[in-house]
Amino acid sequence: QVQLVESGGGLVQAGDSLRLSCAASGRTFSRYVMGWFRQAPGKEREFVALISRSGGTNYADSVKGRFAISGENAKNTVYLQMNSLKPEDTAVYYCAADRSAVPSSEWTRYDYWGQGTQVTVSS
Repeated sequence: QVQLVESGGGLVQAGDSLRLSCAASGRTFSRYVMGWFRQAPGKEREFVALISRSGGTNYADSVKGRFAISGENAKNTVYLQMNSLKPEDTAVYYCAADRSAVPSSEWTRYDYWGQGTQVTVSS
């Protein structure tokens, strides 16, 4: 089992950058596919990015070229670097871990979740 704690959210202006962190405890995150998801008010939870056990990455089309996911084994932490933020990026961002070996963008596949961190981008 793994526990996940997100941090780094906040209120920024359009065009700014933020880096979200997801600290994992209990088991090393490299045993899981790690994903970032987000949920805006009144909308469904949506995939943002993932990093596989081997370090491969995948992104939603809406964030491709602006966001970057990475992992730091020494700190057992996964990051989401968000650049060129837009108002439509406003949401609660969640970190999640999937025990399966095959990376997926489907949030229902993920077994463990953090509590979420709010990102608000003003225009």
